[in-house]
Amino acid sequence: MNRFSFNRRQWLGANITYGLPLALCGLKPLATRAYQSPSEAIRIAAIGTGGQGASNMGHQLKNIIAVCDVDRKRLGTAADRVQKANGRAPITVGDYRRILDNKDIDAVMVSTPDHWHARIVVDACEAGKHVYCEKPLTLTVKEGRAIVNAARKHKRIVQTGSQQRSGKNFELACQLTRKGVLGKLSKVEVGIPNVNFAGPPVADSSAPAELDYDLWLGPAPKRPFNTKRVHYNFRFFWDYSGGQMTNFGAHHLDIAQWGLGMDNSGPVSISGTVTYHPDNWFEVPMSSKVDYLYPGGIHLVLGQGDNSIKGGTKFIGEKGWIYVSRGVLNASDKALLGEVPKEALKADASLDHHKNWLDCIKSGKLPAADAEIGHRSATICHLGNIASRVKRPIQWDPVKETIPGDKEAEAMLSRPYRGPWKNPV
Repeated sequence: MNRFSFNRRQWLGANITYGLPLALCGLKPLATRAYQSPSEAIRIAAIGTGGQGASNMGHQLKNIIAVCDVDRKRLGTAADRVQKANGRAPITVGDYRRILDNKDIDAVMVSTPDHWHARIVVDACEAGKHVYCEKPLTLTVKEGRAIVNAARKHKRIVQTGSQQRSGKNFELACQLTRKGVLGKLSKVEVGIPNVNFAGPPVADSSAPAELDYDLWLGPAPKRPFNTKRVHYNFRFFWDYSGGQMTNFGAHHLDIAQWGLGMDNSGPVSISGTVTYHPDNWFEVPMSSKVDYLYPGGIHLVLGQGDNSIKGGTKFIGEKGWIYVSRGVLNASDKALLGEVPKEALKADASLDHHKNWLDCIKSGKLPAADAEIGHRSATICHLGNIASRVKRPIQWDPVKETIPGDKEAEAMLSRPYRGPWKNPV
């Protein structure tokens, strides 16, 4: 068997190579001459290949030379997919650090659960890799600042996977709002969907043989394996994510930030109320209503499970409103939109967003959803969760990025890491 020709079945049986350094397992990097120079082709590794990771791979298949996943079944599927697209097998590993050791890799796509994002992104920047990281960019507020600092220090391009930033309808809605077509803004409404946890819960069990569960947990607290906490369902437990607030809020609150001109700032106070599942199937809110007060007296109201707030983002001013969501751009008066270009609703935001990342790696310009933007938008999500969890209004200093006068809430801006993983904060 050629050392680069693992098929899925062979890989599942090749446990000896899983998670070991490339040099130790005989997997040398593919020869650089087999690819165009970095100035012409950007050689990418996919870290996390299930769910959104598989989607991200679809936009970069021709550039992918390596795949990494702690689940060997998913890893095998991803490797087969890349081999079919490119006619050669990719490098396959279970430990992301082996990816970062490889000098032939220029950039990485990080599509892991949220609790892994900051550690991997910071490590990737330090290793000289450019990064595309799924939203939300972080699990905590302070992780976001650590990511921005690493990106700037090492001069790496970090694109947050908030793909609506590359959608023409979203761009137009935000441009018009910031140009003042609505007059003085008074309110923004953001709607996000209900929790889609597939219940009921099940008992803890042994992890399946194909999953390196300890590595899946990584910096998260040690606890028994439960099939309803891993893969897609990770987003409904505080150890790994922040519920629909950080899942869809990272999309629609991000657009609100953009339209308000707050990409480098944020609200000054936050309050919220939530409800939880009556039988505790999951930990995050089942429904929520959060009010953010921005400078100038503008209120941003987020509703989850609230039929009075439509999913998406709605800017409301003295002259009317503009509403935007995926494939939709509307207004209280069509004249507010002017002549809407046809491409405003037909552009493939996902494709453009990935292309924007590659273009910026080559040009050195900041991407559409730069690390600072991703950090600030994730912060809005985290603050909504914090205010709801402490059950009282909190004040936010967007310059110092602190919650003054509230030690309990301030402590929630970061979380400890389980050793031996070191918190990049």
